[in-house]
Amino acid sequence: MEATDPYERYARQVLLPGLGTEGQQKLAAARVLVVGAGGLGNPVTQYLAGAGVGKIGVADGDKIALSNLHRQPLFTTAEIGKSKAIIATQKITAINPLVACTAYEYPVSNQNALSLFEDYDLIVDCTDNFTARYTINDACYLLQKPLVFAAVFQYEGQLAVFNMPGNRTNYRDLFPEPPSQASVPDCNIAGVLGVLPGLLGIMQATETIKIITGIGEVLAGKLLNYDIRTHNSTVFEIAPSDRSGFYMPADRSAYEKMDYQWLCGEYEAIALDKQAFDQFLADPSALAIDVREVGETPYPAFPHLSMPMSGLDRFEDNNGYKNLIVFCQSGTRSAKAAGILQRRFGSSSNVYHLSGGLTAYYSQDHGEKS
Repeated sequence: MEATDPYERYARQVLLPGLGTEGQQKLAAARVLVVGAGGLGNPVTQYLAGAGVGKIGVADGDKIALSNLHRQPLFTTAEIGKSKAIIATQKITAINPLVACTAYEYPVSNQNALSLFEDYDLIVDCTDNFTARYTINDACYLLQKPLVFAAVFQYEGQLAVFNMPGNRTNYRDLFPEPPSQASVPDCNIAGVLGVLPGLLGIMQATETIKIITGIGEVLAGKLLNYDIRTHNSTVFEIAPSDRSGFYMPADRSAYEKMDYQWLCGEYEAIALDKQAFDQFLADPSALAIDVREVGETPYPAFPHLSMPMSGLDRFEDNNGYKNLIVFCQSGTRSAKAAGILQRRFGSSSNVYHLSGGLTAYYSQDHGEKS
């Protein structure tokens, strides 16, 4: 029996009551776009390919990094630095050569989402930031495409299905306006146990298969909360929000003009190297802000204000500093924090962050002395 024989490949699931040959034919005819090939996208793509979804697109502009591997087992150490989208499509093609796979090596934005999504029946959101989530949600709403959503935070995960026929509840009914980046940090800041996005990704694949085949009850208009520490799960009804349409673009033109980075408080702040950072520190009109949590080391010797990311919403520049310089351990949190402060103060303050954080700052010190 050849590996490409569809009868043998799908024999075990075709036996299922309610799925059968007709359900398998629906899977073969389906077109699914997975946005994000990380912790959620890894299991989604593998299980959709295994189930026999006919066309799978994978959109991700990132490269594989060492810190990804504990929760993204589709990738290997030897593939660090390579395109996630390309490697993911290669791997799922190896799993099932009957599936047509397309890689999109760029981030989904409001400049490309509408044309990209039109080629697919439903979208699976496997991203990890609010800019992407609102961008994807609004495109699906305008195109009337079902959206399978999941998110993880430390030990907990969320799952929902939006924009189904007869139930057009969408992500904005949960969050009409984006929460602050400081209040909901991503896994680079908050941490994550690798198995959690694996579980949530499998749940996303499950909902996708249910939508395509019509088996079971889809989680439409509902939010599932799952805690990996206790295996407790709760399902909530999502009520339509009167405020959900406040920022929702009315049409394609309005969507393409929307500044989603501004909406979600994400900006590209200017990164300073050690020399520029030290120059700014000598300026009395500059304030250095440590956005690490209390107790993180090393403790910097230069003058600074300690304002953890979790409390950044409370920061007020009452002294009117001309330059705000944010730093953290590695530079990841400070880049996000700088964006938050840019949105807060606009042109009244110049906001920068320390490239590479204190780790790079003190390693350069060491290099200069050696």
